[in-house]
Amino acid sequence: MNEKIFNDFPQISDGYIYFDTAATSLKPKSVIEAVNNYNRNLSSNINRGMYDKSVITTRLYEEARVKLARFINASTDEVIFTRGTTSSLNLVAYSLGLSILKSDSEILISEQEHHSQFLPWQNIAKKTGAKLNFVKLDKTGRITIENIKKAINENTKIVALNYVSNVLGYINPIKEIIALAHQYQALVVIDAAQAVQHLLIDVKDLDVDFLAFSSHKMLGPTGAGALYGKSRLLAVLEPMEFGGDMNEDVEKDHSTWKASPQKFEAGTMPIAEVIGFGAAVDYLENLGLKEIMNYTENLYKQLFNEMKKLEDIEIYNPNSDTGILTFNLKNVPAHDAISYYAEKNIALRSGQHCAKLIHDFLGINSSLRASVYFYNRKEEVDRFIEVTKEAIKYFRKLGF
Repeated sequence: MNEKIFNDFPQISDGYIYFDTAATSLKPKSVIEAVNNYNRNLSSNINRGMYDKSVITTRLYEEARVKLARFINASTDEVIFTRGTTSSLNLVAYSLGLSILKSDSEILISEQEHHSQFLPWQNIAKKTGAKLNFVKLDKTGRITIENIKKAINENTKIVALNYVSNVLGYINPIKEIIALAHQYQALVVIDAAQAVQHLLIDVKDLDVDFLAFSSHKMLGPTGAGALYGKSRLLAVLEPMEFGGDMNEDVEKDHSTWKASPQKFEAGTMPIAEVIGFGAAVDYLENLGLKEIMNYTENLYKQLFNEMKKLEDIEIYNPNSDTGILTFNLKNVPAHDAISYYAEKNIALRSGQHCAKLIHDFLGINSSLRASVYFYNRKEEVDRFIEVTKEAIKYFRKLGF
Protein backbone atom coordinates (compact mmCIF):
# COMPACT_ATOMS: atom_id res chain seq x y z
CA MET A 1 0.00 0.00 0.00
CA ASN A 2 1.08 3.55 -0.70
CA GLU A 3 2.47 5.29 2.39
CA LYS A 4 -0.17 7.99 1.92
CA ILE A 5 -2.83 5.40 2.78
CA PHE A 6 -1.33 4.88 6.24
CA ASN A 7 -1.23 8.64 6.75
CA ASP A 8 -4.99 8.79 6.13
CA PHE A 9 -5.61 7.14 9.50
CA PRO A 10 -4.77 9.40 12.48
CA GLN A 11 -5.45 6.53 14.90
CA ILE A 12 -2.22 4.89 13.71
CA SER A 13 0.74 5.94 15.84
CA ASP A 14 4.27 4.71 16.39
CA GLY A 15 4.34 1.52 18.38
CA TYR A 16 0.56 0.97 18.27
CA ILE A 17 -0.53 -2.11 16.34
CA TYR A 18 -4.23 -2.38 15.58
CA PHE A 19 -5.21 -5.97 14.80
CA ASP A 20 -8.88 -5.65 15.75
CA THR A 21 -10.59 -4.56 12.53
CA ALA A 22 -13.10 -7.43 12.75
CA ALA A 23 -14.48 -5.67 15.85
CA THR A 24 -14.43 -2.18 14.36
CA SER A 25 -12.33 -0.55 11.67
CA LEU A 26 -10.18 2.53 11.89
CA LYS A 27 -11.56 5.75 10.39
CA PRO A 28 -9.82 7.76 7.66
CA LYS A 29 -9.56 11.54 7.80
CA SER A 30 -12.20 11.98 5.09
CA VAL A 31 -14.80 10.16 7.19
CA ILE A 32 -13.87 12.09 10.31
CA GLU A 33 -14.12 15.37 8.41
CA ALA A 34 -17.52 14.46 6.96
CA VAL A 35 -18.88 13.84 10.47
CA ASN A 36 -17.20 16.94 11.87
CA ASN A 37 -18.52 19.09 9.02
CA TYR A 38 -22.07 18.13 9.92
CA ASN A 39 -21.55 18.77 13.63
CA ARG A 40 -19.59 21.97 13.13
CA ASN A 41 -21.32 23.61 10.16
CA LEU A 42 -24.79 22.08 9.78
CA SER A 43 -26.19 20.40 12.91
CA SER A 44 -29.69 20.37 11.43
CA ASN A 45 -32.40 17.75 11.08
CA ILE A 46 -33.44 16.15 7.81
CA ASN A 47 -36.74 16.38 5.91
CA ARG A 48 -38.09 18.97 8.35
CA GLY A 49 -36.75 22.40 7.41
CA MET A 50 -36.75 24.73 4.43
CA TYR A 51 -33.72 26.68 5.64
CA ASP A 52 -30.39 26.16 3.87
CA LYS A 53 -28.62 24.07 6.47
CA SER A 54 -31.52 21.62 6.74
CA VAL A 55 -31.76 21.34 2.95
CA ILE A 56 -28.01 20.68 2.68
CA THR A 57 -28.16 18.11 5.48
CA THR A 58 -31.06 16.29 3.83
CA ARG A 59 -29.18 16.23 0.54
CA LEU A 60 -26.02 14.80 2.16
CA TYR A 61 -28.07 12.19 4.02
CA GLU A 62 -29.83 11.02 0.88
CA GLU A 63 -26.60 11.13 -1.12
CA ALA A 64 -25.23 8.62 1.36
CA ARG A 65 -28.17 6.34 0.56
CA VAL A 66 -27.43 6.65 -3.16
CA LYS A 67 -23.79 5.72 -2.50
CA LEU A 68 -24.76 2.68 -0.42
CA ALA A 69 -27.26 1.56 -3.06
CA ARG A 70 -24.62 1.82 -5.77
CA PHE A 71 -22.08 0.02 -3.57
CA ILE A 72 -24.25 -3.11 -3.36
CA ASN A 73 -26.15 -2.62 -6.65
CA ALA A 74 -29.53 -1.90 -5.06
CA SER A 75 -32.25 0.68 -5.65
CA THR A 76 -32.35 3.57 -3.20
CA ASP A 77 -35.78 2.55 -1.89
CA GLU A 78 -34.24 -0.82 -0.93
CA VAL A 79 -31.64 0.68 1.43
CA ILE A 80 -32.78 1.42 4.98
CA PHE A 81 -30.52 3.19 7.44
CA THR A 82 -30.39 1.65 10.92
CA ARG A 83 -28.04 1.90 13.88
CA GLY A 84 -26.10 -1.18 12.75
CA THR A 85 -26.24 -4.85 11.74
CA THR A 86 -27.88 -5.80 15.03
CA SER A 87 -30.70 -3.32 14.52
CA SER A 88 -31.15 -4.42 10.90
CA LEU A 89 -31.36 -8.12 11.74
CA ASN A 90 -33.74 -7.52 14.63
CA LEU A 91 -36.02 -5.54 12.32
CA VAL A 92 -36.21 -8.41 9.85
CA ALA A 93 -36.58 -11.10 12.51
CA TYR A 94 -39.43 -9.39 14.32
CA SER A 95 -41.34 -7.88 11.43
CA LEU A 96 -40.90 -10.76 8.99
CA GLY A 97 -40.68 -13.59 11.49
CA LEU A 98 -43.82 -12.70 13.43
CA SER A 99 -45.80 -12.38 10.20
CA ILE A 100 -44.84 -15.57 8.36
CA LEU A 101 -43.62 -18.12 10.92
CA LYS A 102 -45.91 -20.73 12.46
CA SER A 103 -45.50 -23.74 14.70
CA ASP A 104 -44.64 -26.00 11.75
CA SER A 105 -42.12 -23.55 10.28
CA GLU A 106 -38.35 -23.98 10.36
CA ILE A 107 -35.54 -21.42 10.48
CA LEU A 108 -32.29 -22.73 9.01
CA ILE A 109 -29.32 -21.28 10.86
CA SER A 110 -25.76 -22.26 11.83
CA GLU A 111 -23.40 -22.44 14.77
CA GLN A 112 -21.17 -19.91 12.99
CA GLU A 113 -23.59 -17.07 13.62
CA HIS A 114 -22.86 -13.88 15.49
CA HIS A 115 -25.34 -13.35 18.32
CA SER A 116 -26.94 -10.48 16.38
CA GLN A 117 -28.14 -13.04 13.82
CA PHE A 118 -28.80 -15.96 16.17
CA LEU A 119 -30.51 -14.38 19.19
CA PRO A 120 -33.33 -12.57 17.32
CA TRP A 121 -34.32 -15.77 15.51
CA GLN A 122 -34.05 -17.83 18.70
CA ASN A 123 -36.43 -15.40 20.36
CA ILE A 124 -38.83 -15.34 17.40
CA ALA A 125 -38.82 -19.14 17.32
CA LYS A 126 -39.96 -19.18 20.95
CA LYS A 127 -42.71 -16.66 20.23
CA THR A 128 -44.03 -18.44 17.15
CA GLY A 129 -43.31 -22.07 17.99
CA ALA A 130 -41.07 -22.35 14.94
CA LYS A 131 -38.09 -24.69 15.01
CA LEU A 132 -34.45 -23.64 14.76
CA ASN A 133 -32.73 -26.09 12.43
CA PHE A 134 -28.92 -26.01 12.51
CA VAL A 135 -27.03 -26.88 9.35
CA LYS A 136 -24.24 -29.29 10.19
CA LEU A 137 -20.77 -27.76 9.88
CA ASP A 138 -17.94 -29.76 8.38
CA LYS A 139 -15.00 -30.76 10.56
CA THR A 140 -13.25 -27.41 9.97
CA GLY A 141 -16.37 -25.41 10.87
CA ARG A 142 -17.37 -24.51 7.33
CA ILE A 143 -20.90 -24.34 5.92
CA THR A 144 -21.08 -26.45 2.78
CA ILE A 145 -23.77 -26.52 0.13
CA GLU A 146 -23.94 -30.29 0.60
CA ASN A 147 -24.92 -29.91 4.25
CA ILE A 148 -27.40 -27.15 3.37
CA LYS A 149 -29.08 -29.59 0.97
CA LYS A 150 -29.37 -32.12 3.79
CA ALA A 151 -30.88 -29.60 6.22
CA ILE A 152 -33.31 -27.60 4.10
CA ASN A 153 -36.85 -28.90 3.54
CA GLU A 154 -40.38 -27.85 2.63
CA ASN A 155 -40.93 -26.44 6.13
CA THR A 156 -37.96 -24.08 5.88
CA LYS A 157 -39.32 -20.54 5.71
CA ILE A 158 -36.21 -18.55 6.68
CA VAL A 159 -32.52 -19.15 6.00
CA ALA A 160 -30.47 -16.88 8.29
CA LEU A 161 -26.70 -17.08 7.82
CA ASN A 162 -23.55 -14.98 7.80
CA TYR A 163 -21.64 -14.19 4.63
CA VAL A 164 -18.28 -14.30 6.44
CA SER A 165 -17.71 -15.82 9.88
CA ASN A 166 -16.44 -13.28 12.39
CA VAL A 167 -14.49 -16.01 14.21
CA LEU A 168 -13.22 -18.28 11.45
CA GLY A 169 -13.04 -15.80 8.57
CA TYR A 170 -14.67 -18.26 6.17
CA ILE A 171 -16.57 -16.96 3.14
CA ASN A 172 -19.74 -19.00 2.88
CA PRO A 173 -21.22 -20.12 -0.49
CA ILE A 174 -24.04 -17.61 -0.18
CA LYS A 175 -25.09 -17.40 -3.83
CA GLU A 176 -25.55 -21.16 -4.09
CA ILE A 177 -27.36 -21.25 -0.75
CA ILE A 178 -29.76 -18.51 -1.84
CA ALA A 179 -30.57 -20.29 -5.11
CA LEU A 180 -31.29 -23.51 -3.23
CA ALA A 181 -33.40 -21.76 -0.58
CA HIS A 182 -35.54 -20.10 -3.25
CA GLN A 183 -36.28 -23.53 -4.72
CA TYR A 184 -38.04 -24.19 -1.41
CA GLN A 185 -39.67 -20.72 -1.39
CA ALA A 186 -37.64 -19.81 1.69
CA LEU A 187 -36.50 -16.22 2.30
CA VAL A 188 -32.81 -15.58 2.94
CA VAL A 189 -31.46 -13.12 5.53
CA ILE A 190 -27.71 -12.53 5.32
CA ASP A 191 -25.43 -10.97 7.94
CA ALA A 192 -22.78 -9.26 5.80
CA ALA A 193 -21.04 -7.32 8.59
CA GLN A 194 -17.73 -9.11 7.95
CA ALA A 195 -18.13 -9.19 4.17
CA VAL A 196 -18.73 -5.62 2.96
CA GLN A 197 -15.23 -4.43 3.83
CA HIS A 198 -13.65 -7.20 1.74
CA LEU A 199 -15.98 -8.43 -1.00
CA LEU A 200 -17.74 -6.88 -3.97
CA ILE A 201 -21.40 -7.49 -3.15
CA ASP A 202 -24.09 -7.38 -5.83
CA VAL A 203 -27.47 -8.02 -4.23
CA LYS A 204 -29.14 -8.44 -7.62
CA ASP A 205 -26.65 -11.07 -8.71
CA LEU A 206 -26.94 -12.85 -5.36
CA ASP A 207 -30.74 -12.56 -5.48
CA VAL A 208 -30.65 -12.15 -1.69
CA ASP A 209 -33.87 -11.16 0.08
CA PHE A 210 -32.36 -9.23 3.01
CA LEU A 211 -28.76 -8.23 3.72
CA ALA A 212 -27.49 -6.34 6.76
CA PHE A 213 -24.20 -4.60 7.49
CA SER A 214 -22.60 -1.88 9.64
CA SER A 215 -20.78 1.36 8.90
CA HIS A 216 -18.15 0.85 11.59
CA LYS A 217 -16.89 -2.39 10.04
CA MET A 218 -16.09 -0.58 6.78
CA LEU A 219 -14.21 2.59 7.84
CA GLY A 220 -17.35 4.48 8.87
CA PRO A 221 -18.65 5.79 12.20
CA THR A 222 -20.33 3.68 14.85
CA GLY A 223 -24.08 4.00 15.30
CA ALA A 224 -25.07 3.57 11.66
CA GLY A 225 -25.85 0.55 9.54
CA ALA A 226 -27.89 -0.53 6.58
CA LEU A 227 -30.53 -3.09 5.73
CA TYR A 228 -31.09 -4.06 2.13
CA GLY A 229 -34.43 -5.66 1.29
CA LYS A 230 -36.12 -6.45 -1.98
CA SER A 231 -38.70 -3.77 -2.82
CA ARG A 232 -41.63 -6.17 -2.88
CA LEU A 233 -40.72 -7.49 0.57
CA LEU A 234 -40.16 -4.09 2.13
CA ALA A 235 -43.55 -2.98 0.78
CA VAL A 236 -45.33 -5.50 2.99
CA LEU A 237 -42.90 -5.47 5.92
CA GLU A 238 -44.29 -3.68 8.96
CA PRO A 239 -42.16 -1.03 10.68
CA MET A 240 -40.94 -1.86 14.18
CA GLU A 241 -40.50 1.72 15.37
CA PHE A 242 -43.20 4.36 15.19
CA GLY A 243 -42.81 8.10 15.52
CA GLY A 244 -41.86 11.24 13.69
CA ASP A 245 -41.55 11.42 9.92
CA MET A 246 -42.38 7.77 9.13
CA ASN A 247 -46.13 8.28 8.85
CA GLU A 248 -48.17 9.31 5.84
CA ASP A 249 -51.26 10.25 7.82
CA VAL A 250 -52.32 10.10 11.47
CA GLU A 251 -55.91 9.90 12.66
CA LYS A 252 -57.34 9.11 16.08
CA ASP A 253 -58.35 5.60 15.09
CA HIS A 254 -55.80 4.70 12.43
CA SER A 255 -52.56 5.79 10.77
CA THR A 256 -50.76 5.04 7.52
CA TRP A 257 -47.07 4.81 6.76
CA LYS A 258 -44.80 6.21 4.12
CA ALA A 259 -43.19 3.91 1.58
CA SER A 260 -39.76 2.34 2.14
CA PRO A 261 -37.26 3.44 3.23
CA GLN A 262 -38.88 6.31 5.15
CA LYS A 263 -41.39 4.10 6.99
CA PHE A 264 -38.48 2.30 8.69
CA GLU A 265 -36.59 5.45 9.72
CA ALA A 266 -38.68 6.87 12.54
CA GLY A 267 -37.54 9.85 14.58
CA THR A 268 -34.26 11.65 14.27
CA MET A 269 -31.78 9.36 12.58
CA PRO A 270 -28.00 9.22 13.25
CA ILE A 271 -27.47 11.91 10.62
CA ALA A 272 -23.77 12.65 11.14
CA GLU A 273 -23.01 8.94 11.18
CA VAL A 274 -24.95 8.28 7.97
CA ILE A 275 -23.09 11.09 6.21
CA GLY A 276 -19.83 9.57 7.46
CA PHE A 277 -21.08 6.19 6.20
CA GLY A 278 -21.31 7.70 2.73
CA ALA A 279 -17.78 9.07 3.00
CA ALA A 280 -16.53 5.60 3.97
CA VAL A 281 -18.07 4.16 0.81
CA ASP A 282 -16.27 6.83 -1.21
CA TYR A 283 -12.96 5.87 0.38
CA LEU A 284 -13.41 2.14 -0.25
CA GLU A 285 -14.48 2.66 -3.83
CA ASN A 286 -11.57 4.99 -4.55
CA LEU A 287 -9.09 2.49 -3.15
CA GLY A 288 -10.80 -0.55 -4.69
CA LEU A 289 -12.08 -3.62 -2.86
CA LYS A 290 -10.08 -6.00 -5.05
CA GLU A 291 -6.85 -4.24 -4.13
CA ILE A 292 -7.89 -4.23 -0.46
CA MET A 293 -8.68 -7.95 -0.54
CA ASN A 294 -5.40 -8.84 -2.28
CA TYR A 295 -3.33 -6.83 0.17
CA THR A 296 -5.20 -8.22 3.19
CA GLU A 297 -4.89 -11.78 1.90
CA ASN A 298 -1.13 -11.47 1.50
CA LEU A 299 -0.78 -9.94 4.95
CA TYR A 300 -2.85 -12.74 6.46
CA LYS A 301 -0.67 -15.35 4.74
CA GLN A 302 2.42 -13.78 6.25
CA LEU A 303 0.77 -13.77 9.67
CA PHE A 304 -0.46 -17.37 9.43
CA ASN A 305 2.77 -18.78 8.00
CA GLU A 306 4.78 -17.27 10.84
CA MET A 307 2.29 -18.23 13.55
CA LYS A 308 2.09 -21.88 12.48
CA LYS A 309 5.86 -22.21 13.01
CA LEU A 310 5.47 -21.46 16.71
CA GLU A 311 5.08 -24.14 19.32
CA ASP A 312 2.40 -23.82 21.98
CA ILE A 313 -0.04 -22.10 19.61
CA GLU A 314 -3.46 -23.45 18.66
CA ILE A 315 -4.82 -22.00 15.40
CA TYR A 316 -8.52 -22.69 14.78
CA ASN A 317 -8.91 -21.39 11.22
CA PRO A 318 -5.79 -22.29 9.22
CA ASN A 319 -7.66 -21.76 5.94
CA SER A 320 -9.28 -18.40 6.67
CA ASP A 321 -10.58 -16.61 3.56
CA THR A 322 -10.19 -13.13 5.05
CA GLY A 323 -7.81 -11.33 7.40
CA ILE A 324 -9.00 -13.11 10.56
CA LEU A 325 -6.68 -15.40 12.54
CA THR A 326 -8.25 -17.03 15.61
CA PHE A 327 -5.92 -18.77 18.03
CA ASN A 328 -4.90 -19.43 21.61
CA LEU A 329 -1.64 -19.82 23.47
CA LYS A 330 -1.76 -23.44 24.65
CA ASN A 331 -3.01 -23.77 28.23
CA VAL A 332 -3.29 -19.99 28.62
CA PRO A 333 -6.77 -18.50 29.08
CA ALA A 334 -7.49 -15.94 26.38
CA HIS A 335 -8.21 -13.18 28.89
CA ASP A 336 -4.82 -13.70 30.51
CA ALA A 337 -3.02 -13.72 27.18
CA ILE A 338 -4.77 -10.59 25.92
CA SER A 339 -3.43 -8.57 28.83
CA TYR A 340 0.12 -9.34 27.71
CA TYR A 341 -0.55 -8.11 24.19
CA ALA A 342 -2.27 -5.01 25.54
CA GLU A 343 0.79 -4.14 27.61
CA LYS A 344 2.83 -4.34 24.41
CA ASN A 345 0.46 -1.88 22.71
CA ILE A 346 -1.12 -4.49 20.43
CA ALA A 347 -4.88 -4.38 19.99
CA LEU A 348 -6.49 -7.83 19.69
CA ARG A 349 -9.85 -9.26 20.68
CA SER A 350 -10.30 -11.97 23.29
CA GLY A 351 -13.38 -13.86 24.44
CA GLN A 352 -16.17 -15.46 22.44
CA HIS A 353 -16.52 -12.58 19.96
CA CYS A 354 -20.32 -12.58 20.37
CA ALA A 355 -20.33 -16.05 18.82
CA LYS A 356 -20.48 -18.61 21.62
CA LEU A 357 -21.89 -21.46 19.54
CA ILE A 358 -18.87 -21.69 17.25
CA HIS A 359 -16.63 -21.76 20.31
CA ASP A 360 -18.72 -24.65 21.64
CA PHE A 361 -18.25 -26.36 18.26
CA LEU A 362 -14.48 -25.86 18.53
CA GLY A 363 -14.53 -27.20 22.08
CA ILE A 364 -13.05 -24.09 23.65
CA ASN A 365 -14.30 -21.47 26.06
CA SER A 366 -12.75 -18.45 24.37
CA SER A 367 -10.09 -17.40 21.89
CA LEU A 368 -7.80 -14.64 20.72
CA ARG A 369 -8.58 -13.01 17.39
CA ALA A 370 -6.11 -11.02 15.28
CA SER A 371 -7.68 -9.34 12.26
CA VAL A 372 -5.62 -7.43 9.70
CA TYR A 373 -6.66 -4.94 7.04
CA PHE A 374 -5.12 -2.76 4.37
CA TYR A 375 -3.88 -0.15 6.86
CA ASN A 376 -1.67 -2.71 8.59
CA ARG A 377 1.96 -3.22 7.60
CA LYS A 378 4.23 -6.23 7.23
CA GLU A 379 6.46 -4.76 9.95
CA GLU A 380 3.50 -4.93 12.34
CA VAL A 381 3.11 -8.64 11.63
CA ASP A 382 6.80 -9.11 12.41
CA ARG A 383 6.39 -7.27 15.71
CA PHE A 384 3.29 -9.30 16.53
CA ILE A 385 5.21 -12.54 16.03
CA GLU A 386 8.00 -11.30 18.32
CA VAL A 387 5.51 -10.42 21.05
CA THR A 388 3.78 -13.79 20.67
CA LYS A 389 7.10 -15.58 21.18
CA GLU A 390 7.72 -13.44 24.25
CA ALA A 391 4.24 -14.20 25.56
CA ILE A 392 4.80 -17.95 25.24
CA LYS A 393 8.04 -17.72 27.24
CA TYR A 394 6.39 -15.44 29.81
CA PHE A 395 3.48 -17.77 30.52
CA ARG A 396 5.70 -20.84 30.53
CA LYS A 397 7.74 -19.26 33.35
CA LEU A 398 4.51 -18.67 35.25
CA GLY A 399 3.68 -22.36 34.95
CA PHE A 400 0.84 -22.21 32.43
